[in-house]
Amino acid sequence: MGGRFDITIVAKDSLTAEQNIDTVITEITRIENLISDWRPQTQVSQVNQNAGIRPVKVDREVFELTERAINFSKITNGGFDVSFAAMDRIWKFDGSMTEMPSPEAIRKSVERVGYQNIILDKANSTIFLKLKGMKIGFGALGEGYAADKCRDMMMARGIKAGIVNGSGDMRTWGSQPNGKPWNIGITNPLHKDKLFATVPLQQGAVVTSGNYEKFVVFNGKRYSHIINPATGYPVTGLASVTVFGPSAEVANGFSTSCMVLGKEAGLKLLSQYPAYSCIMITDDGNIIPSSNMDIKKYRHL
Repeated sequence: MGGRFDITIVAKDSLTAEQNIDTVITEITRIENLISDWRPQTQVSQVNQNAGIRPVKVDREVFELTERAINFSKITNGGFDVSFAAMDRIWKFDGSMTEMPSPEAIRKSVERVGYQNIILDKANSTIFLKLKGMKIGFGALGEGYAADKCRDMMMARGIKAGIVNGSGDMRTWGSQPNGKPWNIGITNPLHKDKLFATVPLQQGAVVTSGNYEKFVVFNGKRYSHIINPATGYPVTGLASVTVFGPSAEVANGFSTSCMVLGKEAGLKLLSQYPAYSCIMITDDGNIIPSSNMDIKKYRHL
């Protein structure tokens, strides 16, 4: 999934902890080998390679994840789009960009993006991408999905507490050995070496999307790695969105969607899902919590 996973487990002894951590690593690898669009042998890569050619039969797990991703694409009106992987990589955040892509290049980059062109056949468990060159990708859901799956697996094995952290997509359960909740620090996007808030979490997930890790600057304006799949341009307005809720997969989708949709539309979307709350920080440092988030309790003054 192109990111780092950190696994914390509370167990009766170190051997039990190590064995279960190994089990989690095996599960993450299994998921990577199903859904990565970077590895050519995965089922998702097979779907992408056959775009415009034929439907591809996939495991029920991949089918249902795609189904949920399409539903996310619908409820966000394309703010989230599982077919964003078709975008030509015209924005590069590795230091190699020396000028803005042309408007024509940006327009062309989104020509094959559109979740409406994904055809699912539930009876046969197949996925068909109608347009040649289309791709699906789970970069905005995969790590959260893996964190959820690993937490469920550990609980089923009797592990009563832990954290699975997939590059900041965190799923927690139980308590620290001293009985206190896990404390999750929220980075201040304007001062990356400082925490903006610390939130206690026991049974839940927290995911942050932000523009402060990967970006380029042209003419004094910052362009982040989070791209609007409708326009092809990097999003602006919000520096970070942190979402809390019962599922890391869903929180992952919401955090990305809110970055793309912006403050007003993002808060309106989240208000329809009261199990989820958020903290938004704008590019100029304003803090905007959702109505069901009491930020005063957690903020570092």
